[in-house]
Amino acid sequence: MTALRPERESDTSYGQQSYGVPGAFEEWPGGGAYGASPQPDPHASYEPVRDEPFLPPADEETVALRIPDPPPETGDSTAGSRASYAARQDGPAQGGRAARRKAAKGRHGRHGGASDIPPAAHTDSGAGSRSRAPLSRVEARRQARARKPGPAVVASRAIGEVFITTGVLMLLFVTYQLWWTNVRAHAQAGQEASSLQNDWASGKRNPGTFEPGQGFALLHIPKLDVVVPIAEGTNSKGVLDRGMVGHYAEGALKTAMPGDKTGNFGLAGHRNTHGEPFRYINRLTKGDPIVVETQDKYYVYKMASILPVTSPSNTSVLNPVPTGSGFTKPGRYITLTTCTPEFTSKYRMIVWGKMVEERPRSKGKPDALVS
Repeated sequence: MTALRPERESDTSYGQQSYGVPGAFEEWPGGGAYGASPQPDPHASYEPVRDEPFLPPADEETVALRIPDPPPETGDSTAGSRASYAARQDGPAQGGRAARRKAAKGRHGRHGGASDIPPAAHTDSGAGSRSRAPLSRVEARRQARARKPGPAVVASRAIGEVFITTGVLMLLFVTYQLWWTNVRAHAQAGQEASSLQNDWASGKRNPGTFEPGQGFALLHIPKLDVVVPIAEGTNSKGVLDRGMVGHYAEGALKTAMPGDKTGNFGLAGHRNTHGEPFRYINRLTKGDPIVVETQDKYYVYKMASILPVTSPSNTSVLNPVPTGSGFTKPGRYITLTTCTPEFTSKYRMIVWGKMVEERPRSKGKPDALVS
């Protein structure tokens, strides 16, 4: 059946219409002339276009499941460590599914055990076994002789130990001489002075009669702040080393007592160690007072002269009129003797004084002890 169609308005056939004919493209759906951009319809509704994620084409080898490595057996920790070592050495398998299966079989073996053992394990075990191997007697003796010090080393060690021991002993000796002897002598001298004053107060002593080592007076040197007992005799152990000064009262060196009408009262004392009562007598100057206190009286002397150095055998300094003192006639003198230089006993130092006052204790202390 042929459909009816309207007649053409002109004789021009379809497809033969000229482009130059007016109104040929006037009915363009977008409006306007041909080639113009279509205008959007304000009344039309639009739906937003969703952005779909890009999906790469699927790969059969990538999607294929991987075969996990079988865990090591519980009782064989060595197999697991060896398998891990082989896995680290081989690295990740390359290729597809078949290649990964083949690599897994090569790493774990047919029954899950390791097929390779790290070479370092054999080396370490061999070195450890060699180090733990016992030495033979010859080797042990050779090593013992090598460790044994030679004669020169032994001698040097012995000499060093001797020097160290000697140094320690010398240090202890110096400490004893310079410190401990003074501490002990001061204590003994102080005790003797207190005992002497107590006896004077009670009247037990008979002046003029004293035994060797027995204290009978006190020596005061105000300028040097010295107060020390005077004992009979010059024995080192019984008198001088106990911090006291000794009276020359024996044999050819016997000297006068302070109460005698004329004579030289000679005293000796340490300059260093054992209380060192005469250490600074070289600082005395002419006119400085020297006081001897007894049970009944005070005897005051004035320093007259000093002999810095003389021989220990020069006993003339103790004569009734001492040689070198400057005195020319008999009188009442005092002589102090001590060692010099300090810390030696090679020479002697002499200090002389002349009595200027004899004061009974009932009149009180002399001015030299009051000021």
